[in-house]
Amino acid sequence: MNNKLKKVLIATGGTGGHIFPAYGLARHFIEKKITVEIVSDMRGLRYLEKFNDIKVTQINTFSIFNKNLIKQFFSLFLITYSILKSFIFLLNKKPNLVFGMGGYSSFPVCFAAKLLKIPFILYENNLHIGKANKFLLPYTVKLFVANAELAGIEKKHREKICQVGNIIRKEILSFKRNFDNTKIDSKIKVLILGGSQAAKVFAEKLPKIFEESYKAGVPLKIYQQCLPEQNTILLNFYNKINLDCEIFNFSNDIIEYFSKVNLAITRAGSSMLAELINVKIPFISVPLPSSADDHQLKNAIYYEKNRYSYLIEEKDLDKKLFKLLKSINEDRSLLSKISEKQNLYSDNLVYQIIDREINKLLNEKY
Repeated sequence: MNNKLKKVLIATGGTGGHIFPAYGLARHFIEKKITVEIVSDMRGLRYLEKFNDIKVTQINTFSIFNKNLIKQFFSLFLITYSILKSFIFLLNKKPNLVFGMGGYSSFPVCFAAKLLKIPFILYENNLHIGKANKFLLPYTVKLFVANAELAGIEKKHREKICQVGNIIRKEILSFKRNFDNTKIDSKIKVLILGGSQAAKVFAEKLPKIFEESYKAGVPLKIYQQCLPEQNTILLNFYNKINLDCEIFNFSNDIIEYFSKVNLAITRAGSSMLAELINVKIPFISVPLPSSADDHQLKNAIYYEKNRYSYLIEEKDLDKKLFKLLKSINEDRSLLSKISEKQNLYSDNLVYQIIDREINKLLNEKY
């Protein structure tokens, strides 16, 4: 890494899909002996407080993209305040470089960086650019993207794009699993990942489908993420039908579960899909219907199109998931074929590419 880079500030949205790439990137810089600090909102701190190795600052803001005029006016006032607070924060910290990881809570820091002439880089890991990143795009020195098929960018800004791959934690990139998907006599071991937003819905919809599958002779073991208040309900349900299960709540470290399963059911957030494809777990993505710009559906379509996964929309779960589980049980090669396609994919070079691009930028004048 270029020795001009002494201090980096990472501004990130407050969802897991933004936080985990931000954390992975921060750890990389720390390994390079670079001072790092993460800025997020109150939502982001819920995740980051479990990591005690990185300094985190809270700067709250609100989305400007609100159809309600009164709320929009109120949001503008709060965003202006957040930009002023970010301006003072950056003056004190004096970073060489700012990273904006997407999400509206990354906006005030990046905008303040522009005012102070501090170079900032944006990162986008979805298939459609997020609203905050799109607004900031004219001012960024570079847009790092996970996928070259990113949509929503005007032609005049496309020269700023650099494909780096998915930024995920290095322990995920180095994780090796050995699971034989062809054993007919073994159970289909299913990992259900609800994340912070979807666990409630999955806990309500999936158990009955698993019960139907189990009664139809599909051997299952369930590892299900849920909200803490759903633990007892789920355990009682699965115990009543004698279905082997393990219930757990949201965790920053789910690697222990990756080694236990041969199938996952997940929302289609870009970070989670990236982790699953890199650890080579076949998965069924169920996009969040309310995701902004339908970005989760676009993510899921891309992965299914490339035969890395299956896609079932939430409205179709009741009629399609049972049939798919039954088909997988009858022909385990369906999982093996997905694993074979996933084996051709890797984000192992992501940090090398980031280092190279930062070095190029630091040797230029802004």
